[in-house]
Amino acid sequence: MQGKNNSEHGVALNEQLTVVLISHERPAFLRRAVRFYSTLPCRILVLDSSAEALPGVAGQFANVEYQHLPKFGYWGIRAKLAYGVQQLQTPYMVFAADDDFLVHDALHEAVSFMHANPDYALCHGYSMMYLTLANGVSYFRRDKKVCEDYASDRAQDRLLDYMSQYLPPFYAVQRTQVLRDWYEVMPEDTIFQWQEVGHTYYMLARGKARILPIPYVVREINYQHSDHNTEIFHSLAYTDAKSVSEREAFAAFLAGLPTQVEHQDAQQGKQFVLESFEALADSLRTGRALTAELIIESTWTDIEAGPQRRFGPRQYVEMPFYNQAFFDQLTQFEFLLHAMPAGRIQLQGLEGIWARQENLMLARNNDTPESVVDRLWQAHDSNVFNRTVIKRLIAQLQLLGEDEDAKKLSDWIARLEAASLEGNQAVFSKMRTGRLLKWLDARQPDTEQAQAIARHLSANGGGPQFGIFLLDLDNNIDKLQVTLDSLLEGHSKAFKVVVFTTGEPPAATTAQNTLHFVRVTQSNFVDKLNLSVRQSPCDWLLLAEAGDEFTAGGLLRAGLELMSAGECRAVATDEIHRTAEGALIDAFRPGFNLDLLQSLPAQMARHWLIRRDVLVEAGGYQADFNKALEFDLLLRIIEQGGLNGLAHLDEPLLISRAAEPEENADERQALLRHLGNRGYKAKITSAQPGTYQVDYRHTEQPLVSIILPASDDLQALKRCLEGVLLRTRYTRYEVLIAANPNLSAAVNDWLGTLRNAKVRVLRAEQTLGDVALCNAASQEAQGEFLVLMAADGEVVNPNWVEQLLNHALRPEVGIVGAKLVDRDGKISQAGLILGLNGGVGSAFVGEKHDANGYMYRLAVEQNYSAVSGVCLMVRKVLFEALGGLDEHAFADGYSDVDLCLKAGQAGYLTVWTPLVQVIHSGHQAQTPQALQALREKWSGAFAGDSAYNANLSLIGKGFVLDESASLNWAQLIA
Repeated sequence: MQGKNNSEHGVALNEQLTVVLISHERPAFLRRAVRFYSTLPCRILVLDSSAEALPGVAGQFANVEYQHLPKFGYWGIRAKLAYGVQQLQTPYMVFAADDDFLVHDALHEAVSFMHANPDYALCHGYSMMYLTLANGVSYFRRDKKVCEDYASDRAQDRLLDYMSQYLPPFYAVQRTQVLRDWYEVMPEDTIFQWQEVGHTYYMLARGKARILPIPYVVREINYQHSDHNTEIFHSLAYTDAKSVSEREAFAAFLAGLPTQVEHQDAQQGKQFVLESFEALADSLRTGRALTAELIIESTWTDIEAGPQRRFGPRQYVEMPFYNQAFFDQLTQFEFLLHAMPAGRIQLQGLEGIWARQENLMLARNNDTPESVVDRLWQAHDSNVFNRTVIKRLIAQLQLLGEDEDAKKLSDWIARLEAASLEGNQAVFSKMRTGRLLKWLDARQPDTEQAQAIARHLSANGGGPQFGIFLLDLDNNIDKLQVTLDSLLEGHSKAFKVVVFTTGEPPAATTAQNTLHFVRVTQSNFVDKLNLSVRQSPCDWLLLAEAGDEFTAGGLLRAGLELMSAGECRAVATDEIHRTAEGALIDAFRPGFNLDLLQSLPAQMARHWLIRRDVLVEAGGYQADFNKALEFDLLLRIIEQGGLNGLAHLDEPLLISRAAEPEENADERQALLRHLGNRGYKAKITSAQPGTYQVDYRHTEQPLVSIILPASDDLQALKRCLEGVLLRTRYTRYEVLIAANPNLSAAVNDWLGTLRNAKVRVLRAEQTLGDVALCNAASQEAQGEFLVLMAADGEVVNPNWVEQLLNHALRPEVGIVGAKLVDRDGKISQAGLILGLNGGVGSAFVGEKHDANGYMYRLAVEQNYSAVSGVCLMVRKVLFEALGGLDEHAFADGYSDVDLCLKAGQAGYLTVWTPLVQVIHSGHQAQTPQALQALREKWSGAFAGDSAYNANLSLIGKGFVLDESASLNWAQLIA
């Protein structure tokens, strides 16, 4: 028997229904949802468990009651919902997520149905899903056509029928008392998965269910994972002992509840519940009721035309979505989605668009009212929901007397501000691009500073002159103009520009002109580039491409810094990269880093300032490597003069296109040529396009001594030794276990039983600290190389010794360290940074072990100032020459850091390799006295770690912009 359908909205909604709006740490979503649901003529109860209350919501709408409930937090969802249900005074309620749009008319119909059919526990309709993009919305079919009335008087039948074609009923209109009963009996520790399954079972066990043939809700699609990183299918179907036990326990709990399900005994009841679980699992397994199929793509780029929809090749007219009334509702939803953006993917897309719009709104040299309005129309066409752009355009149109267009835009602004008074500026200012633009703007000299700098330069012969070589090999005048405009608008005029273009030069020029055009072809541009190098009167040369933008103050600072840098041969600067979508990403480089240059040339070799005579002496650019001109040149400069005179300036000079990670044969060949000149028959591999790993193919196989200072943690010590013995593929090694006399009986007994030709136990005559133990053991070591290994570390990869030796055998390398990961596969230490969080810290802690990190620095080999002594390889001769570990000043900590810094002071590189992974917590002992001693001894290194960057924050995880980093212009001219 079907329930009575009553499509008339005869029931007063405010007396019948409460919408319970749930949110957690999503203020933008919640603000939009409150605006959307506030038009419903019923009570809206907002349950917000965010740490901070959402300002401006309480009291904004008469029917909205905002409750800030931080005590519940993210994992307290059950308690929060139970609390909310207890607050209800209406016979029906509906949960609403802050990112979903419940169709208002559908709620009226569902409430009317429930009012007319008191034996029904819940009612809902069909769902679509959406994904918001920068200028559009994609819609997905979620529900399939199913049985629409579960009206059997026998609870078992309707339960199995519903579970067999499962449409999640959590957001249905539900009878308040039945739902309240469920939350009263649900155990407090019920996990997300069982909350969802149990809710469905209980509501169907207590009453009938109706799915109306109407559009009911448009829900945001989950991207990448479920709402809570959980999947009910796992709990329902996994056959491991834990899953089976949890499933049977929850089935027994449900079977014991007083419902309309009839059974003879507890066992029979439990079996029925398990049968319903299997029906639900099978529905999910076969996709009987649920899917995720793109069916409509909607874009909104025109104010008057509104959203333009493109339908996919397959549509499903049996679903109740295909009517003008529903499409009109989608238009209302889309307006809110664009006017009040919130989604992560949407904001990622908008970031680049907003950045481009910001750029188009900037004043330009020789602007006219017409050129300004032309750029503003371009900005308008990029995104019509940016209020700042629209308001600027209105003002400019009014100046030009174009009142009709201005009136249309004014009406549009009024519509936007009726939805929300907040524009995108507050959101954009918190984005990476917005923060970078604000940071860059603050680094420009003010008028007084600019005058003082000009006087200083004038008194010093004008400072160094820069020769800027611009490659315009695509003959793109628009890109070229962007670069030239940025130079003209900058604070430095100490440059000459040579443009190498494949097009017709716009003017006849000579090498003496500030702007000189040279006609080239794809085959001869390198020869003509070298000719200009030889003819240039400039001190420093830089190679760039048309479209690269110079920062306003970068060239000026470079000039001031280089006035007193006579020993410098080549200088890398920082960069800001513009993605293909237009967003900005900082690329702040470390000090000169040989291994990072070899590992990541596309990031590390671009846009160096090269002293002209050094470039000439190196032989200029090589046409054989025209897709790696700068990388090849730098390698030859290194071959010619070593690493001396290669410097880095912590200042972004250019905003350039982000280099696409791609296989580059010229990079690979340049690196092979360079390594060959250094005497290596190396092999180069790429784990990812654009990154390189060098196997130096050393012929030596030296003996390696692995030193373990024994601890009283027997299990950890056993894992450490077993890891070495079982996982080490390299055969020429010995293990020295350095043991104190006061070890526990259990450890001593175990050490006494060790019988392995590769293991020696060295017993100290008196109790020593770990540092002194390592030093003592090193004197007994027979190996040419030492590995200092923490007793609670566990090696992962069998080739770990070979990978350490791959670098340790290089004559310029002193120390090699490893990547540390915890037992959950998260980074626990990845190279050490001096000054991070007030001490010596590691960046990227907590990241996934296979993440790339900032500028790929978690994925490639590079130089650090220091690496961890948890796993550290050093040549024994060097270890002894450096005096070993300092067991006096650093007995309690940081002896490994001190050792690395001593090696650096002696002229050796410290290499960190992600190809050696060791399981370890990464925890460092908190030893304030040792840290203070380290700071005092190595104050210069702490003042600016060369493996880091002065523009990056020393607080938090590292490698994020330090927004407080300022530029002291007065100090530069003191």
